[in-house]
Amino acid sequence: MPYYDALRQNLAHYPVAEMLIGLSLLVFIAFVADFIVRRVLTHILLKVVGRATHELEQLLRPMVRNLARVVPSLIIQLGIASVPHLSPSVVTVIQNVAAAFTIVAIVLAIGSGLDMANALYSRRAHRRSIKGYLQVLKLVFYAIATILVIATLIDRSPLLLLSGLGALAAVLMLVFKDTILSLVASVQLNSNDMLRVGDWIEMPQVNADGDVIDIALHTVKVQNWDKTITTIPTWRLINESYKNWRGMQESGGRRIKRSLLIDQTSVRFLTDDEREKMRRIMLIDDYLASKSEELARWNAELVEAGRDPINTRRATNLGTFRAYVQHYLTSHPNIRQDMTLLVRQLQPTEAGLPIEIYAFTATTAWGEYETIQSDIFDHLLAILPEFGLKLFQAPTGSDLARLIAAQ
Repeated sequence: MPYYDALRQNLAHYPVAEMLIGLSLLVFIAFVADFIVRRVLTHILLKVVGRATHELEQLLRPMVRNLARVVPSLIIQLGIASVPHLSPSVVTVIQNVAAAFTIVAIVLAIGSGLDMANALYSRRAHRRSIKGYLQVLKLVFYAIATILVIATLIDRSPLLLLSGLGALAAVLMLVFKDTILSLVASVQLNSNDMLRVGDWIEMPQVNADGDVIDIALHTVKVQNWDKTITTIPTWRLINESYKNWRGMQESGGRRIKRSLLIDQTSVRFLTDDEREKMRRIMLIDDYLASKSEELARWNAELVEAGRDPINTRRATNLGTFRAYVQHYLTSHPNIRQDMTLLVRQLQPTEAGLPIEIYAFTATTAWGEYETIQSDIFDHLLAILPEFGLKLFQAPTGSDLARLIAAQ
């Protein structure tokens, strides 16, 4: 190529210009290579990943950018020696810097790849979080890259730097104490399946009560029911207690445990007429019939034995009401019949006699659960007077006013 040879001969008289032109050509080639490789990598990775969401595209972009920068840095590293009139020391420095840049680009691409892997894993609706493990891997890669970059820039073997890390072990343990604690906690949480994204947890000591939205290496984020977010150090979930409601959600039933406080002065025996009148209530018709037969047999035996009539057994309005509540819950379509179902009388208190309902709804959805629970107690409160029972309630101002007016 005569023209090229003539240009080289003319530029030989201007060494600085020849050097600048050589550097410009090298940079231009590196820039073109970066552009081409970026386009090719983007196309290939999109084919591998498939239809990407906006989030995945945001994660894919830095990964492709960092991978593409490896090629121009290699071109500069290999081609800088061909630039004329550069001193060997300058060539060495540029090669070392380019090699260090290559290492940084590779490790940043790996970090972006791990972020994308976490996003793909989460998109497939896995409940166990791997974010903590991936962050540990990133820390390991960054530590290795830091050693390699420093060794490359000072043109020394990485083993020389590693030999000096023994003296810094105590300092590193102190600096990375929280990271080490968090790493151990993350491993225990995941290996024992103690916590998943989406779990409802309660941890009163840190004012956390809501759904877990993120599990990272150092922190766990909980979105509370008031939409605030509580950030909990991961190690605290191992060292301290918390309540996880996942078992309730997976069981398909949510517990009702609430009491009606009965005014004890309203508890009494039922007369025969009242007992017969209550048989119109379908849910306890069979109960009253069998109860009447049982009491009649018992009392007949007492009379035959010549016992005092005071010893006879009689049905109470409270016992009949408990039987009604039991049958009502047994026939309720939204109460689980395969789980514990109790209507029990608790220890009497100064606030009345508690009749507790212990049952499980057929749903765990909060709104539906509250509706079912409210409907049950609405009905029981309304039907209570049919059994001659009253709820205990502390006197109000209107009660005192009526009492004064009656006097």
